[in-house]
Amino acid sequence: MFLYNKKLLIFILTIGVFGILNTEMGVIGLLPSIAEQFNVSVSTAGLLVSLFALAIAISGPIMPLLFSGINRKTVMLIVLGMFVLGNIVSVFTTNFTVLLLTRVVLGFFHPIYCSMAFTVAASSVSKEEAPKAVSKVFIGVSAGMVAGVPIASFIDSVLSYEMAMAFFAVVTVIVFIATFIFVPSMPVEVKQSYGAQLSVLKKSIIWISIVTVILLNASVFGVYSYFTEYLKTVTNMSPNTITLTLFIFGGANMIGNIVAGKLLTQNPIKSVVYFPLLLSAVYILLFFTGQYPLPMAMLTFIWGILAGGIMANINQYLITSSAPEAPDFANGLFISSCNVGTTVGSAAGGLLIASMGTQYIVLVGILSLVLSLVTIVLRNYMMTPVHQVSR
Repeated sequence: MFLYNKKLLIFILTIGVFGILNTEMGVIGLLPSIAEQFNVSVSTAGLLVSLFALAIAISGPIMPLLFSGINRKTVMLIVLGMFVLGNIVSVFTTNFTVLLLTRVVLGFFHPIYCSMAFTVAASSVSKEEAPKAVSKVFIGVSAGMVAGVPIASFIDSVLSYEMAMAFFAVVTVIVFIATFIFVPSMPVEVKQSYGAQLSVLKKSIIWISIVTVILLNASVFGVYSYFTEYLKTVTNMSPNTITLTLFIFGGANMIGNIVAGKLLTQNPIKSVVYFPLLLSAVYILLFFTGQYPLPMAMLTFIWGILAGGIMANINQYLITSSAPEAPDFANGLFISSCNVGTTVGSAAGGLLIASMGTQYIVLVGILSLVLSLVTIVLRNYMMTPVHQVSR
């Protein structure tokens, strides 16, 4: 494959994961309209988000494994086709149960495309350049997570709920066409048996990496899940300023992806060790300056670089480097672990707010980071040459 084609491939993968994540997260901005459209409560409408995430967590290790021996281009087209069909059904259905079931089905297919996108991006370049290639695909993840909500909400308010849902379909249609035309056939040259891939679960290093990823993701989403409430009650920001601050976080996410690619290419071990220390410092500063809007905006930018871009890349590196012999399965484990971490962090954050108050939400992040530092040090110890045999 020529260099130009490699760049085009990574660009298509980036837009592809944007379309997938946009479908997942964009619904958050539509929940009030969905509740009104289908005559259900907002909390019931919220099942469209929570059950989607649960489906991802369950299917994360399983579905990429099942599709690991099939031509990569074929897999891309199957998953994108499912998302096109699912999004079209979401536009026209008048039954909430149908909408919910459609979302759950898409949730099960979500990890296939995303895990494969990371695998294909990494394998399209040299081993040394793989982190940079993966970090570019993560830009699509960040854009989908951050931009999907305000874009869908804007279309909903200006046009209609149906047009907002149609936006998800249009993006996936574009990626489907681009994949069909420009992505070459990518047969799996060496097909691994399911047993060979599952055997990585016998390695202690993969389990310590999974725990680390869960803790790191919990450290971010235990705080970010309640960040809007924090800005409203602690910082006393206006709704418009809160929206701007959230966009700052999202923009910083994308910068973080570029930074992460360089850091993990140059010195991954130091980058992983320093990360929880730096993010803990940001949380401590947030705790003491949370009531001041300007410092809060500045810290949000730094937090976005660390928490969004760099952390996501570190999480993917931790698990895939622990099981390089089974990249598809490892990326599935990564996606599942992140969703478990998000769930654990959000639940812990909710309990802490109920018992102590919103201003103490950063304690969830700090505690998770302290625990993650312990597991990171243990992981590095296990990765030393003396202990390689017992991994």
